Amino acid sequence: MSVTAAKGFRAAGVTAGLKASGTPDLALVVNDGPQHTAAAVFTSNRVVGAPVMWSRQAVKDGVARAVVLNSGAANVCTGPGGFQDSHATAEKVAEVLGIGAIDVLVASTGLIGVRLAAEKLLAGIPVAADELDPGDAGGLAAATAIMTTDSVPKTAVRTIETPSGTVTVGGMAKGAGMLAPALATMLCVITTDAAVDAATADAALRSATRTTFDRVDSDGCMSTSDTVVLMASGASGAGVGADELTAAVTAVCADLARQLVADAEGSSHDIAITVTHATTEEAGLAVARAVSRSNLVKAAIFGNDPNWGRILSQVGTVPEDVAPFDPLELDVSVNGVMVCKAGGAHESPDKVDLAASRDVAITIDLHAGDAEITLWTNDLTHAYVHENSAYSS
Repeated sequence: MSVTAAKGFRAAGVTAGLKASGTPDLALVVNDGPQHTAAAVFTSNRVVGAPVMWSRQAVKDGVARAVVLNSGAANVCTGPGGFQDSHATAEKVAEVLGIGAIDVLVASTGLIGVRLAAEKLLAGIPVAADELDPGDAGGLAAATAIMTTDSVPKTAVRTIETPSGTVTVGGMAKGAGMLAPALATMLCVITTDAAVDAATADAALRSATRTTFDRVDSDGCMSTSDTVVLMASGASGAGVGADELTAAVTAVCADLARQLVADAEGSSHDIAITVTHATTEEAGLAVARAVSRSNLVKAAIFGNDPNWGRILSQVGTVPEDVAPFDPLELDVSVNGVMVCKAGGAHESPDKVDLAASRDVAITIDLHAGDAEITLWTNDLTHAYVHENSAYSS
């Protein structure tokens, strides 16, 4: 189940002809209420697509009744005409559903710098509206339609038992490349049938993305289109506390984030980088990100080589005022084997078998404080280079 797991939502995914492959490329998610609460976070890239510009304004009032998403073209760097395409998309959805365009959020993904085929997109919207389904089929169809280089659709669901009833949180996401975060890392729609206000939804979403999507760093490349939307219908009739909602939304986001890493373009290893005993979470994250963005570290993992010297070298690139630590106290473990202790060699790297599993755990102990964070990344493979060398041609 996906975005339709929560009561009050319908979804659809159809083929509008935006992709040369002829695969589904247009998704529509509708909140039938009775509430239409919404919150969203977007990329912090200064170069953004027209859909991000539109949706940032549309969600400011904390209300959204529908989200329309397309794959096949990102609608980024397309000038005033591109913004008009996003506006027209929202207007068309509004016309078909009988709602206001300002209550329609728009998201697009695909090649940057190319105008999307607006006439095909607009023609596909009534088709998608006709196929809106509150069941599993509608949610899966929507999750499939937003895929680009993804190999599988990504969905997640969690439930909360409250004194007033069961609350459900469901979600779908796409993303397999350009996975470097700034509040979000892809296109994602999360739904809940909880009765919550916009401020509570916004706080829950920002807390969730900070510790999940913002800690996925596949290839160090930040997208121009990252959008995560949370919509609440109130259809369960059940209220939920802010902490409980945050925990459930975080669980859905964490599940989806791990699915993104597992499906990262060409990857053969999923790498969890945990930094312990940092002075602050920010310091730990800076260290983890320095390691995750090292092509040397990622290539070593691809070759099943637990080269801890490359890891330690990257840790040392973080400025002292960002992450204080003593280089002579650093410990590094790979899959539970402490290959480096107190800044020098310890157990033999031969004890680490990276070929035995797709999962790799790197733990870096800074011995500087009490904070701990984990960031997820993946290795650098021939397949990743090949796929991204011919993406637009």
